[in-house]
Amino acid sequence: MPAPAILNPVLDLLFVRSTVTSAEPITPRMRRLRVESDKLAGLDVRPGQQVRILVGGLTPRTYSVWRYEPEGAVELCVLDHPEGGPGAAWGRGVQVGEQVRLRKPEGTFTLCPDASHHVFVGEETASVAFGAMLDALPDGARVSGCVETETASDRLPLRHSDRLDWLTRGGTSLPDGVRRLAPERGGVAYVAGEARTVQAVKQLLVRELGWDRRSVLTKPFWAPGKKGLE
Repeated sequence: MPAPAILNPVLDLLFVRSTVTSAEPITPRMRRLRVESDKLAGLDVRPGQQVRILVGGLTPRTYSVWRYEPEGAVELCVLDHPEGGPGAAWGRGVQVGEQVRLRKPEGTFTLCPDASHHVFVGEETASVAFGAMLDALPDGARVSGCVETETASDRLPLRHSDRLDWLTRGGTSLPDGVRRLAPERGGVAYVAGEARTVQAVKQLLVRELGWDRRSVLTKPFWAPGKKGLE
């Protein structure tokens, strides 16, 4: 349901009215959505940032930015969660031509472009942010990491994907994958996804592999039984 009209002046101060201009599958369980607005033009967007979108009226949901175009376009990749919820329903059903309200890209879980090497650890919910980060790195960048998906068909087309270890859920866990990878210290690790797994990977990097905890950037996107985390 749309937000009550009486709230429009307040919402217009907080959110940008945009239009969905493209909606297509990018994997069997993800849709790539493109939203456009003149008010999204010319922003200083950093790879890895996110937007908040009002779905189902007044329900805010957070999505990582897959692509940003300075002319005023933001692309998202929205996962169809099996447990459902308003965010999954919106991502599954929104159509070209519909208007949406979103906040401008924000967040501190972003690429550190000057790092000596970059380690990416996460699953489907993290791979969208990883895609923006990887796309911003030059060809010669040192990249490694572990990305877990439900099946091979859920893998997003990430730049430098041949340098990542791809895991399938139910096999090697993300912490075990990182332990096997044993990334050397001195770079930056980007760890995102389910909250408990994020914490386990961070502890492994810091306690077992000797990483400086300041070099491990984390983003818990979700936790079982919770609607979302910030």
